[in-house]
Amino acid sequence: MNALKTISDFFGKTFALWAALTAVAAYSLPEAFVWLKPYITWLLGVIMFGMGLTLSPSDFKILGQHPKSVLAGVVAQFVIMPLTAYVLAVTLQLPPAIAAGVILVGACPGGTASNVMTFLARGNVALSVAVTSVSTLLAPVLTPSIFYLLAHQWLDISASAMLMDILKIVMLPIVLGVLCNLFLHRQTKAVEGALPLVSVVSIALIIGAVVALNRTKIAEAGGLIFGVVMLHNCIGYLLGFFAAKFIKLPYNAQKTLAIEVGMQNSGLAAGLAMKYFDPIAAVPGAIFSVWHNISGSLLASYWAAKAAKEERRGQEGQDKQAV
Repeated sequence: MNALKTISDFFGKTFALWAALTAVAAYSLPEAFVWLKPYITWLLGVIMFGMGLTLSPSDFKILGQHPKSVLAGVVAQFVIMPLTAYVLAVTLQLPPAIAAGVILVGACPGGTASNVMTFLARGNVALSVAVTSVSTLLAPVLTPSIFYLLAHQWLDISASAMLMDILKIVMLPIVLGVLCNLFLHRQTKAVEGALPLVSVVSIALIIGAVVALNRTKIAEAGGLIFGVVMLHNCIGYLLGFFAAKFIKLPYNAQKTLAIEVGMQNSGLAAGLAMKYFDPIAAVPGAIFSVWHNISGSLLASYWAAKAAKEERRGQEGQDKQAV
């Protein structure tokens, strides 16, 4: 079991590499991935079930201890990213399906990868988990509502149908996972180490299916979509950080909210887009899944190196005082 956990942790930390390799493979050999289309929602359910397995009441203690920080993170998540997506779509005059896909990414909750990046960046992990969990639990109502408000001008959208699907894809698996963790805790702990591997494989397969089904369109518009995704993600980091700074949260919370806001559950966006719209609308979500793990790793590495440098300076200062 220790070997499986080690392998699983390795795949979790190197997710960006496997996501990129899967995207390249799907682009080169689309026939090997197109058959996955009917299983995308099931794969999303597996990811959400895994998230539920890791949740416990202690994850929400920070709600009572620091409600301002959690509320700020959730509000920033559902305000900054959707509005940034909308402004980019209008300013760059994106084609309707691509505009809808970018806005759908923005309207989704935070992704669980943000918790790992927050840990690596030496941020507030408890705050990260709480913001991700609360935003995910609110997603069945907020995601379709925000998406309809900002994107109905481009596409015919059924917010109620999307709400029901998110309830089935997100809420039901999470609730089942939480119940399993509550009533079958020993068995849940036994498989917990494999969850990062399961999540990596599931998201990689979703990316592969989206890329394979949109190979021709990606060849035509891939550069545009990638540029928009990079801007969306980086603006999210920046505004998330300064939103936390503006309300005077501590520095580790500023780092946390930057990562929470900038990193999305883009796999959910890709899955919903595949079901409701032109398949090209799923491409922003697929590309975001690859890119935000790369950018998140770079940002976390920068903050970790900065924290280590400050610790060394502090230690050197203590040593000098001791002398």
